[in-house]
Amino acid sequence: MHASLGGTGLRAEELRDALLAAVGPHGALAVPAFTPENSKTSSAHLARISGLPGEEVRAFRARMPAFDPARTPSHGMGVLAEAVRTAPGAARSGHPQTSFAVLGDGARTLCAEHPLTSHLGGDSPLGKMCGEGWQVLMINVGFSVCTAFHLAEYLIPQPPLRMYECVVKVNLPGLPGGHPGEYEGAPKGEGWTAYEDIALDDSDFTEIGRAFPEDQLHRGRIGGASTVLFALPHAVDHALEWMTENRR
Repeated sequence: MHASLGGTGLRAEELRDALLAAVGPHGALAVPAFTPENSKTSSAHLARISGLPGEEVRAFRARMPAFDPARTPSHGMGVLAEAVRTAPGAARSGHPQTSFAVLGDGARTLCAEHPLTSHLGGDSPLGKMCGEGWQVLMINVGFSVCTAFHLAEYLIPQPPLRMYECVVKVNLPGLPGGHPGEYEGAPKGEGWTAYEDIALDDSDFTEIGRAFPEDQLHRGRIGGASTVLFALPHAVDHALEWMTENRR
């Protein structure tokens, strides 16, 4: 689920609990709990260091805390995502940039073993959810933030790759594929890790959403907020077809 509750009058905890009641005891609720600031190249990180001289940039990066699934808050994901992440019994995957938080049946299994080299690919919680036929609910947001479309990027023949770097607990379980290294000034047991993965690009997601077949979308309202519900596999299939025809 993706949600922006600002101005809707909806309370995050009440909405979370209502949605959990709606999916029932054998259902689950998942949200992105991303931490894009834990990076050397993300727009969120670059905004933080903008204008700083080189010495201060190095000092800032040396102070950056390692990602901790149990404590690190998400960034820019909204109050509902944080209400899910911090709820008793919630599980969270271990990716230091694109983790998911899940409440409900099978949450820990879904969040287990999220590899560094699969931000949002088939081995990630997103990929598992797609394989299980999950639904996506978007509340008061547009398709520009539709994480499901990213999974299609992993299915394009010869997708572009790039290097990523972030701070992790050295030898953190469940993060194969990286190469941690201690950095000067870092707390013991923490380090930057570098790994290669798909060059994620959401710049055309609004266009992809605009072309989504309307008969596959269920539109409605929750309180004062507009909503759209659709099948995650349908979103991935549509995005893959669109990207194959339109991306160069």
